Amino acid sequence: MTNMKDNDLLHRFLFENTDVRGNAVHLSDTIQQALQHTDYPPVLHKALSELMAAAALLTATVKLDQGTLSFQIQGQGPLNLLVVECNAALRMRATAKWQGDLHGLGFKDLIGNGHFAITLDPRDGGQTYQGIVEVIGDNIAQILETYMQQSAQLETRIWLSSNPHQAAGLLLQKLPQQQTEDQDSWQRTTMLADTVQADELLQLDTNTLLRRLFHEENVRLFDPSPVAFECRCSHQSVSNMLRLLGREEIDSIIQEQGSISVNCDFCNAAYVFDPIDASQLFVNEMPNSSSKSLH
Repeated sequence: MTNMKDNDLLHRFLFENTDVRGNAVHLSDTIQQALQHTDYPPVLHKALSELMAAAALLTATVKLDQGTLSFQIQGQGPLNLLVVECNAALRMRATAKWQGDLHGLGFKDLIGNGHFAITLDPRDGGQTYQGIVEVIGDNIAQILETYMQQSAQLETRIWLSSNPHQAAGLLLQKLPQQQTEDQDSWQRTTMLADTVQADELLQLDTNTLLRRLFHEENVRLFDPSPVAFECRCSHQSVSNMLRLLGREEIDSIIQEQGSISVNCDFCNAAYVFDPIDASQLFVNEMPNSSSKSLH
């Protein structure tokens, strides 16, 4: 049985006196809350669940004070877009856009020739970073491993498992420029991790899982960090988006429809702007001046 204390928690760990570190995560409520607003086909629900678990694993390896990592798969098949966002506090949200009937399709059938991107938004005025690679692999884990090898150039292995109610994952990463006497640690620990079964990831608590996989290794397990669903949409963020359309376009929509309705792709929250709300979008806009510049 699943250890309920491990639900929606991420555990960091390392192998003493080696250059290998790891993370383990188990998500249940986070997935249910993030995906409850849309009736995703099973193949898409599985992909989103596993990308959420992977996002938590990878975000925990990055030094982020208040920023956000966005994980995107853009496909040229029935799947148009798959997105998971995770911030420094391991608060995440997810969404997907697709077309047609996905019944009977496998994961690779969804994407066709697509691209995978990770975008780091520091949200502190710092420079945004984005890495993009072609989608290579038969599943989420293989796609992310390819990305880490090609773009981040970090030796990284990821194991993921999911069912309709939960997802779990394990990550091992070789730290760069670490000098240790144990030269075989990366090969040895990844070979041991390769023995993990899908149901073990989902059903075992982290302590038991690590003991079962690495019982002859000296593993240091740190206190867990909670993971949770959180949508950052707001009336202000929607207002900012609508301003980008311009006053003329907004006035045209109001005249035609009487109001503007916007639903958040992530949580389905509805934002309605009546004519008065719409006029307030541009209340601080400077009027055009016909005077000539003196300089």
